[in-house]
Amino acid sequence: MNQCTVTFLPANTTVKVTAGTTVLEAAQKAGLPLKSTCGGAGTCGRCIIKVRRGEVQVKGGHLPAKLKEDGYTLACQTIIQGDVAIEIPAESLLSKHQVLLQDKGRLQDGLTDLLGSYPLEAACEVVTLHLAEPTLTENTSDTSRLLAALRKEKGVEGQVSLALLQDLPESLRQAGWQVDVTLARADNRLLRVTPAGSGRSFGLAIDLGTTTVVVSLLDLRNGRRIGQGGSYNRQAVYGDDVISRIIHATSNHGGLEELRQAALATINEISNSLLANHGINQAEVTAAVIAGNTTMSHLLLGVNPKYIRLQPYIPAATEWPALTAGEIGLAINPLATVQVFPSVASYVGGDIVAGALFTRLARGEELTLFIDIGTNGEMVLGNKDWLIACACSAGPAFEGSGITCGMRAMEGAVEGVTIDPETCEVELEVIGGGRPAGLCGSGLIDCLAKLRRAGIIDRTGNFQEVATPRLRRTDEGYEFVLAWAAESSHGKDIVITAADIKNLIRSKGAVFAGIQSLLKTVSLELEAVDRIIIAGGFGNYLHVPNAVEIGLLPDLPAEKYVFAGNTSLKGAELALLSRPAWEEALELGRKMTYLELSAGNLFMEEFVSALFLPHTRLELFPSVTTGTSLERREG
Repeated sequence: MNQCTVTFLPANTTVKVTAGTTVLEAAQKAGLPLKSTCGGAGTCGRCIIKVRRGEVQVKGGHLPAKLKEDGYTLACQTIIQGDVAIEIPAESLLSKHQVLLQDKGRLQDGLTDLLGSYPLEAACEVVTLHLAEPTLTENTSDTSRLLAALRKEKGVEGQVSLALLQDLPESLRQAGWQVDVTLARADNRLLRVTPAGSGRSFGLAIDLGTTTVVVSLLDLRNGRRIGQGGSYNRQAVYGDDVISRIIHATSNHGGLEELRQAALATINEISNSLLANHGINQAEVTAAVIAGNTTMSHLLLGVNPKYIRLQPYIPAATEWPALTAGEIGLAINPLATVQVFPSVASYVGGDIVAGALFTRLARGEELTLFIDIGTNGEMVLGNKDWLIACACSAGPAFEGSGITCGMRAMEGAVEGVTIDPETCEVELEVIGGGRPAGLCGSGLIDCLAKLRRAGIIDRTGNFQEVATPRLRRTDEGYEFVLAWAAESSHGKDIVITAADIKNLIRSKGAVFAGIQSLLKTVSLELEAVDRIIIAGGFGNYLHVPNAVEIGLLPDLPAEKYVFAGNTSLKGAELALLSRPAWEEALELGRKMTYLELSAGNLFMEEFVSALFLPHTRLELFPSVTTGTSLERREG
């Protein structure tokens, strides 16, 4: 096959690929991942590029006529035929990405608050041993000598791997027979032998999200959080949602390994940066706990996820065997113990179990509704006596994906919108206070509520005829301008389109339908819920009254709502620092009853009813119909 040279501008990065490769694939190989919500199907219109020179074949794809006239094509639909130069606009790149690490929420996450009643009993401990030096008459092997000392000091039967044994003779002698041994609590495996006084032990808590990955570095000796880092999940180039990634993994030769390596590269890049910043060696990281949804866990471990998306939706496993970092490919001590949170079912994963652990859902009398609104809308209802969980296909709209000017909650994202009902003039609240670049989930919710309140859209989400230049018709339909090009950070209008609004209404409808389905399955009304916990970065900037006004969240008193931040990460931290907490997580995964929403008609009936603002049944939203929602927000 012919080899072609691809030069990417303005980065001036060059890569060689085989003729017939798409520009999307070439960009990924060059380390320039592009936005590709649809995973390369040509439907999302995000991977926009311009061919500056060279021979290509353009298959088609969904791209506005104006962009086509200006010479743009989609990277996923552009086939390389020879040497080419490709210009990548900044907005097509995934690489400029930030992850908010600090919660704006109300639940604290210091060591005391994190552990609560759980003991500090980390996944690994460091034991100092004083070994007698061997002689001609005291001549037991190095391993026997070490294990005997461990038995005497800790009363446990240690296990030594071949990898540790290979360096053991030198390690003991260089340490003068006075050593620190790092021991895995789960199975008493010896993970590291160092000179006495030097045995530091660190761990990684990893939130492996569909969109973003966050890593927390902890000192396992005292439970102190040393640092955190986050970035986009590099799997995003294969699609924004888990279904796109499952299809890629199972329909393309080597697809599963590509996705596995993308997740690993993301985790390792973040953790390597953390370790370098804090002067910690990879060998000193002796434990990791990973929380992710069911599909993410399968993809990271290289397990075939095919049947997760095919009826009756069965995962390969919901609990994972004991693992080591070397088996998986984590860039830490290869003997490090790795624990992956258990899942409940195909679409309620370890991230939700981790959240249930951190929020103590199964420890109280209160009837609690736990909601994590991300690419999937996952929720758990219950208390210490019972728990029932479900997942609805909310789509990635509330994470900014699939929306014309959508973006993650980061600097430059619009988090709040005010629209004057008389003039239709707009005021925007922007994260970081600078010029707007797009809308994050909370901004989209705010926008939808304010458009409805100003009479610019009706209850079905359709635009109404209003006298303002902000409402305009394009080849794609109507759109409303929230910020003119001169006001934005990138010199382009920031708009919300009719298609965006329909997408958001479907997403909010799915979440509310899931809530109603859970309640009706256990014959309870909304009023029976004592508290609602909102998880994830989505809650950082969420205005609950606006979420109620559009029918996303139940119309319940504001004091019942609690924001818990990244509960997946915090649950992973908790399990890393306390062995009893990890054991409880295993029990939580087994305890939850899973409600499959595609079985029967209940969910679909609720979903159809929820495709209005706020809902078909207005009696479910009394504060909206009486106007007290606005008063509550301003209060």
